[in-house]
Amino acid sequence: MPEKRALRLLPWCFLLGLSLALHLLARLWPGFAEWYAIHVYPVFVGTLGRLCSLVPVSVIELLLYGGVALALAGLVAVAVKRLSLKRALWILGRTLIAVFFLFTLNCGINYQRLPFSERAGFVIQESTEEELIVLCERLVEEINAAAEEIALDEEGYCTLTEDPAKTAREAMAAAALEYPELGGYYPKAKPVLTTWYLSSQLLQGVYSPFTVEANYNNGMPEQDKPSTICHELSHLKGFMREDEANFVAYLACRASEDPQFRYSGSTLAYIYSGNALYAQNPAALRKVREKLCDQAVRDLLDHNAYWDTYRGKISEVSDKVNDVYLKANAQEAGTKSYGRMVDLLLAWNREQEQKAAEPE
Repeated sequence: MPEKRALRLLPWCFLLGLSLALHLLARLWPGFAEWYAIHVYPVFVGTLGRLCSLVPVSVIELLLYGGVALALAGLVAVAVKRLSLKRALWILGRTLIAVFFLFTLNCGINYQRLPFSERAGFVIQESTEEELIVLCERLVEEINAAAEEIALDEEGYCTLTEDPAKTAREAMAAAALEYPELGGYYPKAKPVLTTWYLSSQLLQGVYSPFTVEANYNNGMPEQDKPSTICHELSHLKGFMREDEANFVAYLACRASEDPQFRYSGSTLAYIYSGNALYAQNPAALRKVREKLCDQAVRDLLDHNAYWDTYRGKISEVSDKVNDVYLKANAQEAGTKSYGRMVDLLLAWNREQEQKAAEPE
């Protein structure tokens, strides 16, 4: 009997050991993580991700509901002694090991790869307040230009006229023309069926490494959806850092032919850059904000009103959990790493100005 137990434990111990070894290898040898992200991870995107993409709804959401139902059934079974506690813990242990293994293959290793900024050649450096003001003004110009073309709903807010999941894939393909790192196959992003649990955590979208899916919150304002979907799709290229995913979302939306996407991407970039400028010089931000068109102001107020309704204890706990998660995956700044997007935008803007100054 002990030998049989050992044999049953052996494959699960091997799976756990392999997962830990892969994490350690990725951290100690960054070249391995880069090689893996380029040559191995796309295989999972093209197989598991493609398979799950055929299902019209979020597979991970269905699995989550099923998992909760099974967990409750297991508790009841243990309570009425139809299932021993030892057996229940054995099932739970195997499940957690399988989950950890999938996380490692489709997410964990990728955290250690080269940042998108390095692969794309962006130089991040200290910037002046004047450069930040120029960036914000440029983003305001982009927002105002796109606002003239966007569609509006009956209440006068930005609305989407095409399937955002389809348009997002086209936007990522357009961005890949300039940034080849973003090229390749993308599974179709899907809206979650129940939006409350995402909104209560102030989450606009989520990437599932267990089903290789990009999911987005369909309950948030329409203007938030394009940039969110592109953000989640960037994870499917192995770029896991949140600040860089936001930056990629801006680049993809900006490359899109759809004005709603350009509007969404520039608005996302303006929110982060504007917050950074406000921390440095509130008066300067007020002057920049005065240049925003009425439509943009209206949509930004709608954006703030929606997310303000969900701020509370749940979102605070979620933020702390997310902070721990990011730090555990070598993003030392935790949730503050989102602020690095402004440095990336400044580097991009500096590059654009240099190109404009070059003689033709």
